[in-house]
Amino acid sequence: MKQTIIYLLLTAVSLASYGQRKTYWQQDVDYTMDIDVNEKTYQYDGKMKLKYGNNSGQELSKVYFHLYFNAFQPGSMMDERLKNISDPDARMVTKKVIDGISKSESRIAELKPEQIGFQKIKSVKYNGQAVSFKEDGTILEVSLPSSIKDGATVEFDLEWQAQVPEQIRRSGRNSKEGVAFSMTQWYPKMAHFDEFGWHLDEYVGREFIAPFGDFDVTIHINKDYVIGSSGKLQNPSEVKGYVSKPKLKLNKNKASWHYKAKNIHDFAWAADPKFVVDSAKSKGGVQVYTVYLPTDGTIVSNWKQALGLATEFFDFTGQHFGAYPWETYTIVQGGDGGMEYGTVTLITGGRNLKSLVGVIYHEAAHSWYQHLFGINETVDEWMDEGFTSYIEELALTELFVRPQAKALNPIGAAYLAYYRLANSKVEEPMSLLADYYNTNFAYSNEAYNKGAVLAEQLGYIIGKENLQKTFLKFYDLWKFKHPTPNDFKRVAEDVSGINLKWYFNLFINTTRKIDYAVGNVTGTGIEVVNKSNLAMPIDLLVEYQDGTKELFYIPLREMRADKPAEGFDIYNGVKRTVLTDWFWTQPTYVVPVSKAVKSVEIDPTKRLADVDQEDNKKTL
Repeated sequence: MKQTIIYLLLTAVSLASYGQRKTYWQQDVDYTMDIDVNEKTYQYDGKMKLKYGNNSGQELSKVYFHLYFNAFQPGSMMDERLKNISDPDARMVTKKVIDGISKSESRIAELKPEQIGFQKIKSVKYNGQAVSFKEDGTILEVSLPSSIKDGATVEFDLEWQAQVPEQIRRSGRNSKEGVAFSMTQWYPKMAHFDEFGWHLDEYVGREFIAPFGDFDVTIHINKDYVIGSSGKLQNPSEVKGYVSKPKLKLNKNKASWHYKAKNIHDFAWAADPKFVVDSAKSKGGVQVYTVYLPTDGTIVSNWKQALGLATEFFDFTGQHFGAYPWETYTIVQGGDGGMEYGTVTLITGGRNLKSLVGVIYHEAAHSWYQHLFGINETVDEWMDEGFTSYIEELALTELFVRPQAKALNPIGAAYLAYYRLANSKVEEPMSLLADYYNTNFAYSNEAYNKGAVLAEQLGYIIGKENLQKTFLKFYDLWKFKHPTPNDFKRVAEDVSGINLKWYFNLFINTTRKIDYAVGNVTGTGIEVVNKSNLAMPIDLLVEYQDGTKELFYIPLREMRADKPAEGFDIYNGVKRTVLTDWFWTQPTYVVPVSKAVKSVEIDPTKRLADVDQEDNKKTL
């Protein structure tokens, strides 16, 4: 945590002019864990020493931990959610035909006692004193004999026994691809406490938030196993897979794997005796590891190609979104899809090359959104997944597809998915808590696609160069902290000089849609019509009968400033005319012209998320 404190001191002077909250604070956590794994029973014994620093400005009489494995038990909230949501996650259910009707049944409900997950707390000590605690679903409540004073650092010692559940969601044993251990959400994790209070979300299915901290983790496991993990391996010469001839220091036929990581907020690992390890270094100095099952020649070839493309990704993303600040990043085969953790991801590996690279890029992009910026994924899921999807698509276009002519809108696929959502009649506000969506369809498209659209469309509003500057300035101000969407908005406003309250409020908190049309065209004017209830600035490209072109820019009154000219090739040599601002209370606007018009088009870059573009262009 010393790095965070130094960073805060060094940047304090510059923050005020860019909207940093002056009263910002965050808690400190430092974990030291010792884990003894029984690979035959899929159980382990854990010991943890946790240093907890209270910087909140108030005393704390209780603390809370997450016990995520407890979700994988019949009757849990996760189990009940699977039984009652209309479109459950296909990975978490089995399909059965009952009385001729196909039904989905929760896989968790079918787990036997030896298959469930659990974390059973044996003891909790507070500054060396045994204290009372209560397990309630996936939350552990610890009552303290004396409050934690503001500014104090205290110690907790926990001992627990855990059983790794069958692989159902993120965590688990014996994945479909044959990975023995996917160890995510596997330890009692200190709950997050911030200006909004304690974040005590039951583990129902969505994602996480936690305080930043340092991790020192030792894992004792059968000597034949290879581990891929968060952090940096401290003893590669004493374990299998990382050097050609390791000198194993065995303890009852076990090897001890020792990892350290600084300034991360979650720690994950996976283990299998068949894992192989490969590595390469990016130009920027990031050591990237791949840990996977060499199932066949095609799989091995895909993973080797993906490793090179992954190192390029860290250089590309570092240039556009800020430098990756840790020494290592590890890509491990495991889990049931793809999921990000501190300096590591677990992904399924039996994919074609494009799919493998795509999921690696997505999960690696989470190193920024959500691991460098500790975004609350339970509350602001669209900022986490949406901005990550945005980075993923930019990187795929640049590094994997490598087109000769760059697309005007590089995330066109996300726009199309958003249009399907907007016209589906099941869209809900993007600000909804992640677990509370009525459908997985709505959640996925809100978080991943509409969130990405928000980012690209922001570039349409403030200008693509200002968008780039916003991401980099946001990095400077908010790395290793827990920003909110409003913090990002404030940076964008400071960079661009444009007021954005209307955009963030309406696009995030409502299901209003954008829908413009080209209306009547006469010899003196072009009518532009707002058919919707969400007003936007308009770029209108006009081609005249004499072959010349003119780009009319109509700012929105609420912006209180104009977008600068943008350097798209289609606008080269085109006269740009800035018109009087448009009121959101006014449904039509007439653009004055003095020459005969040949064609008119609203936003030829396709960054305006207009849900019906059939009437956005008119040729006379």
